[in-house]
Amino acid sequence: MSGPVRLLLCDDHAVVRAGLRALVASAEGIEVVGEAGSGEEALVMTAQLRPDVVLMDLQLGDGMDGVTAIRQLTVRQPAPRVLVLTMFDTDADITRAIEAGATGYLLKAERPEELFAAVHSAARGRTALSPPVADRLLARMRSPHPSLSAREREILAQLARGLGNREIARALFISEATMKTHLGRIYGKLGVETRAGAVAVAKERRLLG
Repeated sequence: MSGPVRLLLCDDHAVVRAGLRALVASAEGIEVVGEAGSGEEALVMTAQLRPDVVLMDLQLGDGMDGVTAIRQLTVRQPAPRVLVLTMFDTDADITRAIEAGATGYLLKAERPEELFAAVHSAARGRTALSPPVADRLLARMRSPHPSLSAREREILAQLARGLGNREIARALFISEATMKTHLGRIYGKLGVETRAGAVAVAKERRLLG
């Protein structure tokens, strides 16, 4: 690339953005061209500023989440590279971000020089992953989660409707204890820790009929 990498920061915490801007100021060949506090702002500012790379958090407050923003940014022409920078390293978060079009996935515990290298790699279209993230992806490829049983799919469908454990147990004529057991297995198979995460992954993988 000729000239510095043009970088747009997207994080809903102003203090985090200020810290990142100050950090990047010490890096060679990277220029922060703007800051967005939401997914919606990131879309607008990307159209205005044409950054090479968007450094994107996944949790962005009450508005558009990071995954939705990534999906919309990466279908644009010209599309920026999107590099995720987040605290979350669950299988569900990683999978959703990469399937949405993220070029890389970094954790906020990264050392500054690793972040700078990842920004340059992303600008060139190369994948950049934190070592823990790469390890999780490889482990998942080597030992894929087993498919959901018919009962687990039924429970997942009820979760998507927003029903609670007691309501689902009554609807399926099972005890709440059995319901919780099934729920734990669903979480394990989908690599998530919450009901919302399970529903999100199920929708991504089209597991809901």
